[in-house]
Amino acid sequence: MKIFVTGGAGFIGSNFIHFILREHAEDTVVNFDKLTYAGNLANLKDIESDSRYRFIQGDIADIEVVRKAIPDDCEAIVNFAADTHVDRSILDPEAFLRTDIFGTRVLLEVTREKKIPRYVQISTDEVYGDVEVGQFSKETDCLHPSSPYAASKAAGDLMVMAYVRTYNVPALITRCTNNLGPNQYPEKFIPLAVTNLIEGMPVPVYGDGLQVRDWLHVEDHCRGIDLALRKGRVGEIYNFGANQSPEWPNVKILDAILQQLGKGQDMKTFVKDREGHDRRYAVDTTKSTTELGWKPTWSLSEALRQTVQWYVDHPEWWKPLKSGEFLAYYKQQYAHR
Repeated sequence: MKIFVTGGAGFIGSNFIHFILREHAEDTVVNFDKLTYAGNLANLKDIESDSRYRFIQGDIADIEVVRKAIPDDCEAIVNFAADTHVDRSILDPEAFLRTDIFGTRVLLEVTREKKIPRYVQISTDEVYGDVEVGQFSKETDCLHPSSPYAASKAAGDLMVMAYVRTYNVPALITRCTNNLGPNQYPEKFIPLAVTNLIEGMPVPVYGDGLQVRDWLHVEDHCRGIDLALRKGRVGEIYNFGANQSPEWPNVKILDAILQQLGKGQDMKTFVKDREGHDRRYAVDTTKSTTELGWKPTWSLSEALRQTVQWYVDHPEWWKPLKSGEFLAYYKQQYAHR
């Protein structure tokens, strides 16, 4: 399969490209990425000379650039390109609207024009909003996004469904819970915690830290996307999540990281809670299991140990990122808390 991946220099996108090239020797990948702050070609340095891989820099919201970048023989678009960090969306929502909504519309339009056989939109469980303990979000549930980020992703999803209905674009959507694993930009909770602790800095914890997220290893997520790409039904939505039992609140995740790194409880610093902070996410994955034959393979304990160790072993990857723009943003984000 000839796949056009957008946002492939980011965390999940780069892991997906590695997965495809490893698992499907006949596939080729064009990676189209704007290289914003979270796009990092170092994530793909080991495959940059692979004849099955090519990189093009560009913005998915620029339709002329997208038209030129997509090869005529493209068989699938997988759209990871998105502004994703909730805190950033609260500070500056506009960039999220451009990429997550207008950029999605551009990709769908070019898919229609070029008659590309497959389009996969990578979305998030955050579009459902938070759910009560014991409940799980299903693909048919109404959307209740709480942040500008989640709202922009929900709007992108609705655009996908509109293009399926109106133009018969062969598209589908995947929605996943929080990912962990190598190469995640260090503004996100787990890599921020690990890298702060390695540097002897405290870890900020929002509110009481009892928010619950369903953590899935990025490799399990990539395998699910691959199955959806090849086996999923047009116009359908597929949830992916680990469904940990018992569930781990954020403070328990942090406690496990502290223990692995040999750090004490004094390295936690509780800060004012995030505006509109969702309390709990959890998704029903029955459809992905029954239709795609997907299930997670990593336990949370194993995934967390591997992830923490990766950051311990790769300071040359993350140290350059925690400077300049990152430090300016970090100071802005937590100054008022």
